Amino acid sequence: MTRFEAPEPGAADATDTTGKGKKASGQLRDIWRRYKRNKLAVVGLVVVAFLMILAILQPWITPYDPMEQNLLNTRKPPSDGHWFGTDVLGRDMFSAIIYGVRLAMIVGWSVMFLSLIVGLALGAVAGFRGGALDSLIMRVTDIVLAFPALIGAILVVQIFGNGIWQVVIALAILSWPTAARLMRGSTLSLRESEYVEAARSIGASDTRIVTRHILPNAIAPTLIYSFSHIGVAVVAMASLAFLGIGVPPDIPEWGTMIANAVPSLNVEGESHMWVFPSLAIVVTTLAFAFVADGLRDSIDPKLR
Repeated sequence: MTRFEAPEPGAADATDTTGKGKKASGQLRDIWRRYKRNKLAVVGLVVVAFLMILAILQPWITPYDPMEQNLLNTRKPPSDGHWFGTDVLGRDMFSAIIYGVRLAMIVGWSVMFLSLIVGLALGAVAGFRGGALDSLIMRVTDIVLAFPALIGAILVVQIFGNGIWQVVIALAILSWPTAARLMRGSTLSLRESEYVEAARSIGASDTRIVTRHILPNAIAPTLIYSFSHIGVAVVAMASLAFLGIGVPPDIPEWGTMIANAVPSLNVEGESHMWVFPSLAIVVTTLAFAFVADGLRDSIDPKLR
């Protein structure tokens, strides 16, 4: 008589875990392979990584204190001592630009995560529950979207006061409605799918269905939008700072630096005061836009 041995407890779970791990690893390789086909996306990823490194190392790589003022050394053109020249307060422009990178990364990524979390939660609830709750959430999003972005940001900043985190809150409040709409649309298209019905038939709770079955398959468009919005948040922060709102005027921020350089736009030898911060905004915005475009093509090839 043949003797069979039962598998050890946990052996099946270990096999499942290994299988899931291999599947996830294979999916990541496929995403990276499709991503690499977009050369601009690769360039954008390199630039974003470089900006992140600059932001992290800023306290150690800036040759001068970006806050230090020297009124005897104002408006100097680029030189060996000051690679990007000095501004109207005598601050080193290179140090100020690198400090601006740090601010841009803090604000951009913070706005992305906050708007993504709120948008995913409200959009998934609205799309899955439907009915009166869906109508309520969508009407709130309509009200927020009705405000012109810049005017809405000014209003929110005026309510909460000036400061970096007040700007983050203002931009996140204005960013989540679009993320919520995208998530709601994806949820509506998936909530009646076969695998969701199968999960319901075996008694899965609504929370489990949303988190385990709908969210992983519906998150791609919302994630891509939120990532592309990092560049938009950087431009919005610079726009507010240019108007003297949000970031305190004594903090070297790209929009503030451009605003300080406006009187020197037509002065020969002082163009460095607005050219370098403007280039920083353009490079940062384009880099995140290229990465978002690559993510769109690699995560969901059907969107190409």
